[in-house]
Amino acid sequence: MTPLLSLTGLTKAYPGVVANDDVSLHIQPGEVHALLGENGAGKSTLVKMIYGLVKPDQGDMQMHGRPFTPSEPRAARAAGVGMVFQHFSLFDALTVAENIALGMETAPRLRDLAQRIREVSDTYGLPLSPDRVVGDLSAGERQRVEIIRCLLQEPKLLIMDEPTSVLTPQEVDILFETLRKLSAEGTAILYISHKLEEIRSLCDAATILRLGKVVGECIPRETTARDMAEMMVGKVLGTPTRTASAQDEVVLTLNGLSRPSPSAFGMPLRDVSVTLRKGEVLGIGGVAGNGQDELLAALSGEMRAPAGMISFKGEDIGTLGPNDRRTRGLLTAPEERLGHAAAPDMSLTENAMLTGAAREGLEKHGFLDWSAARGFAERIIEAFDVRTPGPGNAARSLSGGNLQKFVIGREVLQRPDVLVVNQPTWGVDASAAASIRQALLDLATEGAAVIVISQDLDELMEIADRFAALNEGRLSAPQPTSGLSVEQIGLMMGGAHGMEVADV
Repeated sequence: MTPLLSLTGLTKAYPGVVANDDVSLHIQPGEVHALLGENGAGKSTLVKMIYGLVKPDQGDMQMHGRPFTPSEPRAARAAGVGMVFQHFSLFDALTVAENIALGMETAPRLRDLAQRIREVSDTYGLPLSPDRVVGDLSAGERQRVEIIRCLLQEPKLLIMDEPTSVLTPQEVDILFETLRKLSAEGTAILYISHKLEEIRSLCDAATILRLGKVVGECIPRETTARDMAEMMVGKVLGTPTRTASAQDEVVLTLNGLSRPSPSAFGMPLRDVSVTLRKGEVLGIGGVAGNGQDELLAALSGEMRAPAGMISFKGEDIGTLGPNDRRTRGLLTAPEERLGHAAAPDMSLTENAMLTGAAREGLEKHGFLDWSAARGFAERIIEAFDVRTPGPGNAARSLSGGNLQKFVIGREVLQRPDVLVVNQPTWGVDASAAASIRQALLDLATEGAAVIVISQDLDELMEIADRFAALNEGRLSAPQPTSGLSVEQIGLMMGGAHGMEVADV
């Protein structure tokens, strides 16, 4: 059978790095093909060449046995390639139909488009109203908008980048039913994910990249997740371990924290109460858009709170700003890497200075010590294996996973008393995720308290002492993670956290 897509000897180099080195792979019609590799392995560059965002330096691409050289995404879409990106490109203030119309070359009238959206929605089991405002949608519903926008163009190849990173287990099941139906109809799917058990469940074949080269192929259902992970990183993986547990000393207390969201489409916090002790890891799960960003902003000081709602080491800090809180030892790492956790066009040295100035002694008498800042950035790069030519490189030049390692490492190395992290391993490969989780556990072992906000349920089960669910801005009473199943946590994230665990 002639492959739907054939890549032969693709090479793409940038200054200081070869992103893809003689890469070849073949995808058959209807095949669900996984593209695996650690952060910086070259996955993003490869799919960008397929989608017309990047031009290869060498090599050949063929679609249906004919030359395929898309000069831009429009040309790739015209040839039958659709792509659902990891970061959604939607306008919150517009309706579903209006957003989909903006992504079409020749959009029909909105009335006709709405009808087509309903038809595709019903056909592929993706419930979605074309009249709803995107700002009111959950993360899973937003992903459906992106998928339906692609399906309306009847793609022959659908590229999906980390599609389940913000979904509950129940939403993942719906997505996989859709993808299997598309596959049965002959649509090929190129699937990128770090969730290897999902790969084993869904994919027919896998190509593994390491440092820009193809290092192996496998049939996922016949290969263990650990074997695939070790092929990706080229070494034996360790399992994060914990040598200490929570102590009696309370370091952070939230008492009826209620705040409106600063965003018109955000979620207000409603009577959030919790106590955090030294050495404890508290896991907070929730479907995206249920108050995670607002909770982190309230803890970081970006969003102030009235007196009596936030106490840190016995001091009321609700009215203090971020710098004062950081100086006292309350540090945070937000979910959005570029633009919030890091300034895209600033170097890693400058980004290290932004949050480390006070605690790392990077300023003296009002003057910035750039040599010390560079040294701090180099320590982060070395300790967290950040793949970059050096600390002078801009944050935006790093792959998403490597920037995540830098952001987490920057906060961990400042020895916080409390660290709050939102989605610490989002889009990070198995090896890097294990390293980040181990760093958080080591921090707790040293006596720090850690709050991990995550949609990765396996992650929360692995490292958290207690778990609480955030739903519509309300936080459930924390429960010990021992005895909770992933299914129970998934239901709690979906709003069932008022139920007794035995009844879930």
